[in-house]
Amino acid sequence: MARLKRKALVLAMATLIAGCVTLEPPSPPTPNPTVPTQWPVTLTVEGSTEHGLPARTAADIGWRQFFHDPKLQTLIDRALANNRNLRVAILNIDKARAQYRIQRAGQLPWVDGSVGSEHIGGDVPSSNSHSAGIGITGFELDLFGRARNLTDVALQQYFAQVATRRSAQLVLVAEVATLYLTLAIDQELSRLSRATLKNYQESAALIEKRYSLGAVSGLDVEQIRTQVESARVDVARYDGQIARDINALTLLVGAPVEAALLPEKPDDPITGFVAPPPGVPSEILLRRPDIEAAEYRLRAANANIKIARAAFFPSITLTGSLGSASTELSDLFGHGSLMWAFIPKVTAPIFQVGRLEANLDSTVADRDVALAQYEQAIQTGFREVADAVVSAAALVRQYDAQSALVDAAIRAEQLSRLRYQAGRDSYLVLLDAQRTLYSAQQGLLGTYLSAQLNRVTLYKVLGGGWQERGQ
Repeated sequence: MARLKRKALVLAMATLIAGCVTLEPPSPPTPNPTVPTQWPVTLTVEGSTEHGLPARTAADIGWRQFFHDPKLQTLIDRALANNRNLRVAILNIDKARAQYRIQRAGQLPWVDGSVGSEHIGGDVPSSNSHSAGIGITGFELDLFGRARNLTDVALQQYFAQVATRRSAQLVLVAEVATLYLTLAIDQELSRLSRATLKNYQESAALIEKRYSLGAVSGLDVEQIRTQVESARVDVARYDGQIARDINALTLLVGAPVEAALLPEKPDDPITGFVAPPPGVPSEILLRRPDIEAAEYRLRAANANIKIARAAFFPSITLTGSLGSASTELSDLFGHGSLMWAFIPKVTAPIFQVGRLEANLDSTVADRDVALAQYEQAIQTGFREVADAVVSAAALVRQYDAQSALVDAAIRAEQLSRLRYQAGRDSYLVLLDAQRTLYSAQQGLLGTYLSAQLNRVTLYKVLGGGWQERGQ
């Protein structure tokens, strides 16, 4: 009778607990990133049709199709093979995969074999015992989905690491292209500064000769000398910048970069593509690896709620063994030595001083944090794309205006030189025209670089660059 009472008490407690807490959590709130449904401008980049890429989004264009420069392709390929940050991301995938396999294995019983021998002696009578058998130890019956949800958490974390690795590859491809283009422009700026220095030095020689003849004042000589030294400063500055660019590129590639792979001139190694299609931005942004990783982390956090809720329910573990035992080693497997054991165990929470409720509240808060981070990832992605699209349209107009400025500065410098040689203007007028031309040429190269880097950025923020070839 007492045994029946105890069983009834345990059953009543389990029923009471099950009635107080539902195992299945509510569905996670629907993400609401509150981003606009349209992009700020409509953009068409030149070159999209000639390369046959007008109908695809960036995520469908492989980086080998987007970056046409063979040298840049080689550098990207080496970086993907040697970069240490990307290698860490790959190793994290291996670790997450192993954790998932461990959790999945926990859903199946573990069968162990054992062989033991015990000898007791001393002041008490000596005794010997020998045993051998196989058994299952502490296998939990997953009645409430605890082990299954632990496996789901590990699986979602594995998927998040895979997406993180793709995101790291996307960033790496963009960084290599950015440094390659920056190096090309810095080399062109160095060539421009050297050519300008040469022109200033030739002008300085003529002015000094005219000064010796009394045709010009000493002020003209000092003014041209300031131009020469200013150009010499630029030469040294760009040479240092080129060396730093090469060092940074070497670090990204993970191996020395030979001179044959360095850019020779700022050609256009990048193809264009059409703007993102109209519609809901999340339909495009959800293909970004970093947003996918945030989504997987949200799913893992939601599965943790199920695990926390399962803790309110009783857990049932089974331990069983089958083997043989004997006091004599020679009779270990003989007749009459069979031994078996079956030990079921039920553990039910009774009084946890609010620990289970607090743990559940913590997992719900973690889920809400993951939801907010997921929404923030979408918002950040939309802003990055919107900024790149707006900048692309503005940079096209800026480049056209800067080109016209260079043309006008060239004509102004030529006219100022003729007027100075004819004695109609002072050298100060020519000096100002030369400075304006030099500054306009530098600005044109800077605008060209900004336009190219913006195209790389647009390709990256739209989710391109994490696959080698397009679909």
